[in-house]
Amino acid sequence: ARYYVWALHHESTDDAFIDGHIVHVAPQVGGRVRRVFVTDNQPVRAGHLLVEIDPADFRVKLDQAIASWAAARGRLAQARAGLAVAEASQAQAAADVVAARADADNAAADLARYRATTTGAVSRQAVDAASTTAARMGAQLVVAQKRTAAAGAQIELARSQVEAAEADVGAAGAAVEQARLQLSYTKIRAAEAGRVTTKNVEPGNYVQIGQELLALVSDDVWVTANFKETQLAHMRPGQPVAIYVDAYGHDFHGRVDSVQAGSGARFSLLPPENATGNYVKVVQRVPVKIVFDDPAEGGFLLGPGMSVVPEVELR
Repeated sequence: ARYYVWALHHESTDDAFIDGHIVHVAPQVGGRVRRVFVTDNQPVRAGHLLVEIDPADFRVKLDQAIASWAAARGRLAQARAGLAVAEASQAQAAADVVAARADADNAAADLARYRATTTGAVSRQAVDAASTTAARMGAQLVVAQKRTAAAGAQIELARSQVEAAEADVGAAGAAVEQARLQLSYTKIRAAEAGRVTTKNVEPGNYVQIGQELLALVSDDVWVTANFKETQLAHMRPGQPVAIYVDAYGHDFHGRVDSVQAGSGARFSLLPPENATGNYVKVVQRVPVKIVFDDPAEGGFLLGPGMSVVPEVELR
């Protein structure tokens, strides 16, 4: 009778295992391994240095990128100086046009005055000289105007050179950042706290991008318990759970976190097909996530795959 009363308010299953995040550590750059700082099963903190790839080649590439960036900045300074010279030349050409127009206007006025005077009051030589001067001043005005137009075109060219140089500086700066980033990738660090497993790297090994070097088992673990669908009627998130870990013969405390929206079979690689053939009804199992109140309770190490028996208190 006592067991019957207990069973009314508890659900248990032995189809349950500890789950956790497993981070597969791989390099983002290729090269020869210089040093390995961890061993199998070693606990590490987030940011802990795990492996170092020889950085020599990447330092050279960074130095080259910095030198190219400096050269690009030098070309930009030259282009800006050229633009300043072109703008000064245009200003001078504009001033020359103003002066040439004034001279041409004065010469034309003198010629008109001479021609308007009474015959005999001005010598023929004076009129011819004024005519020559007016023609010369007019020609000088045309030349000055052409110089102004040429100076404007030179400014447009100088501006395009400045824009191109600015783009080169931007690209060179981006190349520096990329080279600096590549250099930083030679130091492989732990993304989160956990324990090192399946270490497969030694100093001197040549590794490639994406090659798995080791795995990190996160300290954040939980239980995935596959309860029968008939056990879920009164199961709710937040209910307390006693978690018996087979390896230690110890009960941990936890609580129901969530119930999967669907049976485990439905999300398998090859879900069962019941539309044809003889159908036999089988009670399905639904994964339930159970979290520990304190995974470090009792000082025991918990890892993915360990067998547990959770007992959920339904009240």
